[in-house]
Amino acid sequence: MRRIGKWLGRLMAVILLLAGVFFAFAPGYVERSRNVVKPHDPYPISTSAQALHDSMVIGDWHADPLLWNRDLTQRGTRGQVDIPRLIEGNVALQVFTAVTKSPAGQNYDHNETDAMDNITLLAVGQLWPIRTWGSLLQRALYQAERLADFETRSGGTLRILRSRSDLETLLNDREQGQQVVGGILGTEGAHPLEGKIENLQTLEDAGYRLIGLHHFFDNALGGSLHGNGNTGLSDFGRDVVRQVVDRGLILDIAHSSPQVARDVLGMTDIPIVVSHTGVYSHCPVKRNYPDDLMRQIAATGGVIGIGYWADVTCDDSPAGIAKTIKTAISVVGEDHVSLGSDFDGSVATRFDTSELAALTQAMLDQGMSDTQIRKVAGQNMVRVLMARLK
Repeated sequence: MRRIGKWLGRLMAVILLLAGVFFAFAPGYVERSRNVVKPHDPYPISTSAQALHDSMVIGDWHADPLLWNRDLTQRGTRGQVDIPRLIEGNVALQVFTAVTKSPAGQNYDHNETDAMDNITLLAVGQLWPIRTWGSLLQRALYQAERLADFETRSGGTLRILRSRSDLETLLNDREQGQQVVGGILGTEGAHPLEGKIENLQTLEDAGYRLIGLHHFFDNALGGSLHGNGNTGLSDFGRDVVRQVVDRGLILDIAHSSPQVARDVLGMTDIPIVVSHTGVYSHCPVKRNYPDDLMRQIAATGGVIGIGYWADVTCDDSPAGIAKTIKTAISVVGEDHVSLGSDFDGSVATRFDTSELAALTQAMLDQGMSDTQIRKVAGQNMVRVLMARLK
């Protein structure tokens, strides 16, 4: 018996050692494989392009670094976004989007709502609090807590924006030369509400100001662009949309079905955001709404955030993204195009956020005017935020 006990003790020690190695290294390995910055030579930036870039207010409607176990106050060796790299890229405004559920086998065409959830595995593997393992609401609240912790430890280089006054103060301080990034919390789908309208107040109290209705699957609000058919808003979805409008929150319909988008347009009179996408006439894929629907969204005073990955641009080089932006301007007008990287959203890109001057250079190379570039880089985003935040 004593010999068996020793054997079991050694086996348990080996199991604990292997578990420790797994939890220490596996999450980082997964992220390195998901958020790749493709190898490239340094991008040549002209003096005039750099001067323009440095003078602009730059904003990004969508990035997912809160999903990953990285300290965003430190310059990372993996991924695409952190606070030091945002400062290097002269980014003034960054929406940090909380991903809370993602179906196994995720694709742009069709996903089942009850498919195995990848984020549950990630939450367990990254040793998130146990309360997050079975609750989408708690996952969103935990990611808000993480951003608040980064704000506290950032030495003043990150501020979470909750109001129009916060935004105005940040822009004024940046104009005076302060190096600071404004962080805005958003949801990648409204399923953290868990079917309860009162949870919208819980998310708002936690700092969330942008509400995306859907991600890669149908939810209680209605149909996803990638779900079971072109289903519109449910009664609960209409309640949520009305509450978002009344509360002065920003409404994001990226990943929603075209019918949900049309339902939203039919019941609101606020600027609507499609936070990260491409242009169908430039890259004809299901992930991009048809051009006529994009024009209807722009007519609300809203904006289309152009992504940086190949699935929506058909060319993820700076030149390819600049061509997408130029096409978007021809489709919806220069007042309705923004940036929406999808950095750290399990996409490969040709640059990280510290290298954004390469996109400014590419837009100049496409013949875009300084005025157009300033609008796309951040002015259009600021206008929508000013119109919606209270």
